[in-house]
Amino acid sequence: MNNARRRGATIRSLVVLGTFAPLIAAGALALATPAVAQRGVQPVGDAGHWHLVMDSEFGGATINYGLWQPNWFGASDTALTGPVDSLDRECYNPAQSAEGAGYLSITAVSQSCDGFGYASDLLSTDPAQNVRGGGYQFTYGFMEARIYVPDNGAGGVANWPAFWADGQSWPVDGEIDVMEGLGGPVCSTFHYGTSSAPEQNGPTCASGDYSGWHTYGADWEPGSITFYYDGKKIGRVTQNVTGAPMYLILDYAVTNAFGGPGIQVPETMKISYVRVWQH
Repeated sequence: MNNARRRGATIRSLVVLGTFAPLIAAGALALATPAVAQRGVQPVGDAGHWHLVMDSEFGGATINYGLWQPNWFGASDTALTGPVDSLDRECYNPAQSAEGAGYLSITAVSQSCDGFGYASDLLSTDPAQNVRGGGYQFTYGFMEARIYVPDNGAGGVANWPAFWADGQSWPVDGEIDVMEGLGGPVCSTFHYGTSSAPEQNGPTCASGDYSGWHTYGADWEPGSITFYYDGKKIGRVTQNVTGAPMYLILDYAVTNAFGGPGIQVPETMKISYVRVWQH
């Protein structure tokens, strides 16, 4: 997210292949069968010699907490926490996330919550945070998600949705914002630098119809990151690219910091899948 973003570091809900399986809770390993059906799937707009290594298909009835940890540095799957960024106007409440009807939903609502006037949620695959001993992180590859965000009534997306990847030491280990709604448009940004001097490359914003279902991807390679929107390249970073392991994050924040119509609640962000491929 922006420079202030960081403060430190079911049967079909998960498929993990290869060397990454030890990062996942033991109960998730029984999900290997669907991998056969998904193995031939390629990234949108970048089909080629890719091997699917992580596939989180939100087609079940409950969130797989062996992979996705709700809230931010929470002590449990039910803990309320403050947000990751000083621009947020919501607390994170795991009750605002649910899986069903073929997607993961994160709903922002008006609620007096941990000192804030709104509640929503954030989910990450950070193995350092997962209270069940699971999680997922990787180095290099193509990350992709299919996401629905409501219209803000002015030709953009409502609130502050995001799909991003983060390293364990921000911003030294980098942050890849694959998709971030900034007051309406959908943009991609790479963050790097030091804690005393954070830097960023971008944002690069997509053009077209932002709201509704779209596919967002980033091809992270040694020395480069290429961003995709509905299979089309929208930007490329070739300087200061991190080589540190990163984990994945989904969140639907609310803020009035970027202009546009401002905060809109209740609204729901939906995600049908998150996938990672490597060569």
